[in-house]
Amino acid sequence: MKLVKAIIRPDFLEPLKDEILKSDIGGMTVSPVHGCGKQNGWKEYFRGNEIIMNMVPKLKCEFAVRDEKVEDLIEIITRVCRTGEVGDGKIFVQPLDEVVRIRTGERNETAL
Repeated sequence: MKLVKAIIRPDFLEPLKDEILKSDIGGMTVSPVHGCGKQNGWKEYFRGNEIIMNMVPKLKCEFAVRDEKVEDLIEIITRVCRTGEVGDGKIFVQPLDEVVRIRTGERNETAL
């Protein structure tokens, strides 16, 4: 099992959600986040002073998936969320040691 985290532009949430629901990937968890990287943010003015705002609003989408679904998920995320511009985001894939469904006590792949 893997935990896949994708940091995406907020405007791609609905199209991504639609594609995930069409696939057999499973569910997702979404959290608002802020970050900085090569995108460099934008300029704002406060009391006549220029301020560089480099913490850009993004969304973090998390997916707990079986190993054989990881590449399918990466393909969906990159196809839906890629503009080709700086700031498209990142995908992180981590091992997932254990999953427990609270309601039933099921564990691991049966809990997904």
